[in-house]
Amino acid sequence: MALQNIGASNRDDAFYRYKMPRMMTKIEGRGNGIKTNVVNMVEIAKALGRPAAYTTKYFGCELGAQSKFDEKTGTSLVNGSHDTSKLAGLLENFIKKYVQCYGCGNPETEILITKTQMLQLKCAACGFISDVDMRDKLTSFILKNPPEQKKSSKDKKSMRRAEKERLKEGEAADEEMRKLKKEAASKKKAATTGTSKDKVSKKKDHSPPRSQSDENEQADSEEDDDDVQWQTDTSREAAEKRMKEQLSAVTADMVMLSTIEEKKPAVQVKKAPEAVHENGNSKIPENAHEKLVNEIKELLSNGSSPTQLKTALASNSATPQEKMEALFSALFGGAGKGFAKEVIKKKKYLVALMMMHEEAGSPQQMVLLNGIESFCTKASAEAAKEVALVIKGLYDEDLLEEDVIVEWYNKGIKSSPVLKNVTPFIEWLQNAESESEEE
Repeated sequence: MALQNIGASNRDDAFYRYKMPRMMTKIEGRGNGIKTNVVNMVEIAKALGRPAAYTTKYFGCELGAQSKFDEKTGTSLVNGSHDTSKLAGLLENFIKKYVQCYGCGNPETEILITKTQMLQLKCAACGFISDVDMRDKLTSFILKNPPEQKKSSKDKKSMRRAEKERLKEGEAADEEMRKLKKEAASKKKAATTGTSKDKVSKKKDHSPPRSQSDENEQADSEEDDDDVQWQTDTSREAAEKRMKEQLSAVTADMVMLSTIEEKKPAVQVKKAPEAVHENGNSKIPENAHEKLVNEIKELLSNGSSPTQLKTALASNSATPQEKMEALFSALFGGAGKGFAKEVIKKKKYLVALMMMHEEAGSPQQMVLLNGIESFCTKASAEAAKEVALVIKGLYDEDLLEEDVIVEWYNKGIKSSPVLKNVTPFIEWLQNAESESEEE
């Protein structure tokens, strides 16, 4: 049976893990008794996690026709002759209203009925609770026929298992491809080496005899070459020269100015109070933090790419954690609602800084999580509420691993507002993992 991604916005995503069968319809009867039978309605409803009676009733409400779902036979009938494309469009509207989370768009939700007879969707991924529009005709049908209590999440287990198997297969394929490339390169190198050796031997055979003095001179030159040690010039002048080549003229002048100021004799000045963050990883003075933030803002305003930003910050003496916190302040300072979307939009700068941390031997994922926590602690209330969406988005982008997220959460202070907002996502990760291991 052909499958498609759940939700029209995810239609072109080849790696989207939530899928459902394509709709199949059949016209039955003739005249006034003509009806449209949705043949695989049970399979579609099972993939969406909703009763098939809900989707069938929704078709009837939207088309103004009688509809009926037989629980015994699993038959879904709608009076009249209707095209498959038209019913598929109505099903997409049903998914937007009654399946997908209004916050993150995840279809892994369940319907809740409040004490005041209102419908809500609770997301198992980000914990967001969506309020359903009660003006829809289907809401009265759902209130009269409430969904059953949450059953064993076999569908969640199978989706998690399928995702892990897909990742393992992808890693195995990548490893096999690397082996093949390595073997091809070694064969090519061996063939090239053999050809060059043959040429050298032939050249030696046809070369004129050499005198003893020539041989002594060659030996002396080889000994001189052995004494030479090749290394990268790491002096300040060489670093400044390389920096000038890579940065624009304005940025290079700014960096040169900062290095000249560092050379000036130190003047005893009363130190500003240090800002110590709750995560315990950053003890950078506020003036140094602001200076680093302004430096990054200047680079961004000059149109620096993520690679150029990484190169410019490589010579800075700040710790990886201090650089990450300054990058968050420069990129998302003053962010409010929509903070999670901005993080995913500008993730390339985070990846560039993480790559620099990785080269320096720092745990780049933990540095990123601590940077998120530090920023959300000082950010606006609206931005702090989206911390779970931020971590989930980076987790979906494969920038954060499940084990690292749980380790970071366990090390933190559970009473902090940031970790409280992340708790539903952590519980979703742990429950899904434990259920998979039990099965």
